[in-house]
Amino acid sequence: MKLLLIAVTTIAATLSMQSQARDAQEVYNNTCVACHAVGAAGAPKTGDVAAWKPRLDKGMDVLLSSVKNGMGAMPPKGICMDCTDEEFKAAIKFMSAAK
Repeated sequence: MKLLLIAVTTIAATLSMQSQARDAQEVYNNTCVACHAVGAAGAPKTGDVAAWKPRLDKGMDVLLSSVKNGMGAMPPKGICMDCTDEEFKAAIKFMSAAK
């Protein structure tokens, strides 16, 4: 019984941690920074308002679709296989804002 309680508690804690949304900067630092910090393979640089404007003009749904399906050299989901739509949207907003 004690082992069952420990197992259930461990599983519940793990699921709780996984369900907590990461903030935009955490997602960016973990998955986006390698390309978007330097503009690798044509990626719009973080904070480059002019480069992001035509992309933002298409709307968030189009940008989200591009992230989820991949675009150009960016692989599907930009290698963040467990990111939620909301986390992707937050990362897009973070990268596209003027620094």
